Amino acid sequence: MSVKTAINSFVLAGAVTTALASMVSAAPLTKAEGAAAVAAHKEKCFGVALKGQNDCAAGPGTSCQGTSTVDFQGNSWKFVQGGTCTSIKLPNGHHGSLKAI
Repeated sequence: MSVKTAINSFVLAGAVTTALASMVSAAPLTKAEGAAAVAAHKEKCFGVALKGQNDCAAGPGTSCQGTSTVDFQGNSWKFVQGGTCTSIKLPNGHHGSLKAI
């Protein structure tokens, strides 16, 4: 998979996630939402979210969902399909991380 294809896939997934997130409040994930993501075999992937499209944990000065201030912010995360996080290649040459960067 080329970098361009990976980024396009990631951007498309982000757009779908953003559309869904706009239908719900930007409050922190509830235990039920977190459990649903785990049941759907999703994992938290740090450093892959585009600006304002993170699922949660965007660092100091932010509240949660949709509050990351830059693309690929290392301490913000996005749910991705389980087992794919570390294979996501970013434009800066890095990969997604299972821990905050």
